Amino acid sequence: MTLRSILVQLAQQEDVNFLLTNRIPRRTLTRLVGWLSRIENPLVVRTALALWRLFSDLDLSEARTRHFRTLHECFTRQLQEGARPIDPDPRVVVSPCDGVVGACGHIESGMVLQAKGLPYALAELLGDERLVPPLAAGSYLTLRLTSSMYHRFHAPYDLRVERVTYISGDTWNVNPIALQRIARLFCRNERAVLHCRLEPSGMPLLMVPVAAILVASIRLHFLDVTLHLKYRGPNLIPCDARLRKGEELGWFEHGSTILVFAPPGLRLARALESGKIVRMGQPLLELT
Repeated sequence: MTLRSILVQLAQQEDVNFLLTNRIPRRTLTRLVGWLSRIENPLVVRTALALWRLFSDLDLSEARTRHFRTLHECFTRQLQEGARPIDPDPRVVVSPCDGVVGACGHIESGMVLQAKGLPYALAELLGDERLVPPLAAGSYLTLRLTSSMYHRFHAPYDLRVERVTYISGDTWNVNPIALQRIARLFCRNERAVLHCRLEPSGMPLLMVPVAAILVASIRLHFLDVTLHLKYRGPNLIPCDARLRKGEELGWFEHGSTILVFAPPGLRLARALESGKIVRMGQPLLELT
């Protein structure tokens, strides 16, 4: 048995994993990794990438470049042209990112599932109960970005972003082990609510990038600020950004989760199921 397989097996032990990624000074470690990831030193970058590969299936074959001045450049790497084809069907809302499908289904009485047996209130997550009625009986979906995945996210349809609500919070890990142990985890973590409308119908769609340990930093191209633990600006940020289907919205610094909430006029794509890996540009929702 190789050293890598031993370390991976140890890290996958639920109690060990939970202890290592949650029972530590999460915010301090997140800031430390943020500082480390921007050091321009070849030795630091090579060492960090080697450690990263020990615990993940990091694959850079689709990256636009494989030479990175900092670890941050690798985290936020762009892909080669055409690496993520966008489904052109006008009835299809595509996945905004690469991710593992987590809990998904119908919104019932303003509640959705974080994991089996662990519901949370949509109003608490979004910070505004007025946003819930238009989503009644609609659909929700959790997309978890692992550390080795492509970390940029894109417009799932032709849309307009009307405003962004930034909600400061904690940096709990968002892996399945933590989701099964920490109630209302998404409602506790740092997050941004993107208030979108599909064009030309005006149908509402909410996307909620949720930050996590090592990654409490969200960058959106249409805002001139980075949303992270040191952000002290307004919580409600008005904007008027129009994006085409597949156009890049922004990125996470490492890997985290995007929650998608849709009204009854949209249903989950038939091929989706919990545990399945979906790539940016593949069908996520279908217009009914």
